[in-house]
Amino acid sequence: MLDRNIAAEVLARAVQTGGDFAEIFLEDRIGHNLTMRSRKLETVSTSRAHGAGIRVLDGTRAVYVYTNDTSREGLMDCAAQAAAAVQGGAGCRPVAFSHWSAARAEEVRLLPTDVKAALKAEKLRAAEAAARAVSPEIVQVNCNYVDTVQDVLIANTEGTFVTDRRVRTRLGVAAVASDGHENQTGSEGPGASMGFEIFDSRIDPEASGRRAAAMAHTMLHADACPAGVYPVVIDGGFGGVIFHEACGHSLEATSVAYGLSEFSGKLGQQIAASCVSAVDDGTIPGEWGSMHIDDEGMPMTRLQLIENGVLVNYMIDKLGSRRMNMAPTGSGRRQDYTWAPTSRMRNTYICPGTDDEAEMIATMGTGLYAKSMGGGSVNPTTGEFNFAVAEGYWVEDGRIVRPVRGASLIGKGGEVLMRIDRVGKTMTMAQGMCGSRSGSIPVNVGQPMIRVSSLTVGGK
Repeated sequence: MLDRNIAAEVLARAVQTGGDFAEIFLEDRIGHNLTMRSRKLETVSTSRAHGAGIRVLDGTRAVYVYTNDTSREGLMDCAAQAAAAVQGGAGCRPVAFSHWSAARAEEVRLLPTDVKAALKAEKLRAAEAAARAVSPEIVQVNCNYVDTVQDVLIANTEGTFVTDRRVRTRLGVAAVASDGHENQTGSEGPGASMGFEIFDSRIDPEASGRRAAAMAHTMLHADACPAGVYPVVIDGGFGGVIFHEACGHSLEATSVAYGLSEFSGKLGQQIAASCVSAVDDGTIPGEWGSMHIDDEGMPMTRLQLIENGVLVNYMIDKLGSRRMNMAPTGSGRRQDYTWAPTSRMRNTYICPGTDDEAEMIATMGTGLYAKSMGGGSVNPTTGEFNFAVAEGYWVEDGRIVRPVRGASLIGKGGEVLMRIDRVGKTMTMAQGMCGSRSGSIPVNVGQPMIRVSSLTVGGK
């Protein structure tokens, strides 16, 4: 993708005026997108993104410039612009490259770029047909297929020169149920860091369609959720978005390094109930948030964040490591070459516990069972959050009695972590896109079923 001699020239130019570190991130990405709405294939598109970003650091100062001209002249001009913003720093002498490839071609059996669009469209048709078959009240089904093949090269003045290939494939289904007066929506979005062979082992389009439609249909006939403070059981999979948003972002150097996190300065302290352990792991083969290297060229790691309730690590990128005087953790990520990297999550989850899932509900009294979570918002500084419940059920005397809709969960991350009193045995993950200071990136969220002893439930 880039000659090593040219890379060396570009980096030398970038630190010529005083930067103590420089980095090139070069990307070539091909993507395919198909959408189907109401039985009609609406969009079949192919996109390509190609360009490079050059970052220069001087202590904790950072400059980032990007271009889609990856010729020698284009990169040299980009480096000169970055260097011009860093004057009189300590400077550095670039280290000779150690060239290696992180890509593992054997992991992908069917490269999406080699698969015809007609085969991809078949998966959409199968998902839509299965969704519509759930009930006559399913009045609209929208399906989406997306894949990307991203080749990257990362080189820096510390001697890193590494290439990698990232392949991801995902299916999305959204179903709308209507009784003529009200509408409710259900959705499913499975995906993985795999090629088109994902449909042989990881994604069943029909099952995804049925699940999305069943959620919409159930919520259409649900009662309004009562409001108040109750015990809440949150299911696995996308239920992990609670930890991701209410706690995960507050453990990233993006907020911790500036003292803007409720968990700043709390390493070694108990921040969660002793039954809670949590991990951010970029090494799990085939998972949506996994990679071989991060976007700063560091090998992926398995990072224990919380162990038996005690905070043991933060997620740290290179710039964050300078601000915090701590080693980076392979957590530097970015949307594409137009964004500078920062600390981000990968596959973040609460670890399996020892509690029986049925017992959690049977002993909770009256409260809410949140089977599927929706979107929400969080303030990393305070940890305050508000999340919608996409599919919920009301529990009375330890029995699920009816579906409820319009529920939301309101609280503060640090308080909720301390109130978890049950953690189930089976951890599952779900896929999502996370937006933050370095753009939108693919992440996994996950957890076993957990129980929070008391939580504010918003409803009617």
